[in-house]
Amino acid sequence: MQSSIEIGSCRLTLVRAGVYHWDGGALFGVVPKTLWHRHLPADELNRVPMAFNCYVVETGEHTVLIETGGGDKMDDRARERMLLPDPFPLPEILAGAGFDPERIDTVLNSHLHWDHCGWNTVRRNGAWEAAFPNAVYYAPAGEYEQAKRRHPRDSVSYLDANYVPLLESGRMHLLGGAVAEVLPGIGMHRAPGHTRDMRVVLASSGGRTFCFFADLVPTAAHVKPTWVTGFDLFPLETIDTKLDWLDRAASGGWICAFAHDTGPAFYTIENRGGNYVASPLGE
Repeated sequence: MQSSIEIGSCRLTLVRAGVYHWDGGALFGVVPKTLWHRHLPADELNRVPMAFNCYVVETGEHTVLIETGGGDKMDDRARERMLLPDPFPLPEILAGAGFDPERIDTVLNSHLHWDHCGWNTVRRNGAWEAAFPNAVYYAPAGEYEQAKRRHPRDSVSYLDANYVPLLESGRMHLLGGAVAEVLPGIGMHRAPGHTRDMRVVLASSGGRTFCFFADLVPTAAHVKPTWVTGFDLFPLETIDTKLDWLDRAASGGWICAFAHDTGPAFYTIENRGGNYVASPLGE
């Protein structure tokens, strides 16, 4: 599997922070199992594999980490239910992949669900601290507002320890507006549907664009516009947003990545008469 590519002056690398399992019906919503199981076969408890995909973007001046995976804050019952792997700190996974965690200077959270920001923090001396001590963290402001609401529909997805200590210490910046350029050539773009304020991440250099779809398109199977997860708070908006971004990706020849796909690191998107197809890069 090709885990690294270069676009212009940027080098992009997938660092997979483990694989867990979740109910296939929840992942595909109203789509019948007879259709989705061809793409993601389920186990005897109807669970399908999902990856914690994190991407490192090296620009020459900055080392950016997109997402931080699931972390170590789930209790034993949740770990058993999801077949969560034994916690292995993301900084150590990154080090094993050749990245010095202390050189990570920017961390981007597409949204604040536990499985996208779980290794934002680690426990040290009885307190939650930044896992990446030299990084500035960015997340959508609307996500933090939703997390504070503790709405019965999605409160279980938010764990304060993943972001509150960073906000209190001034390490996390909350982004408003539809588009926020975090660094030259790297932006976070509002893409509502999964949540109201989730962001996709674009990195552009040398006339090429990389798009991290986050949970707008969580796996390659979800490029079908109407294949929407049961987690999405605004499923009709997800479809509209997905159509817009998939069209941009296909027409622009973007290199794309999905938050939870267990397959290749990079894909291209093709529009075949309104049917979108994700193909591993190079095929």
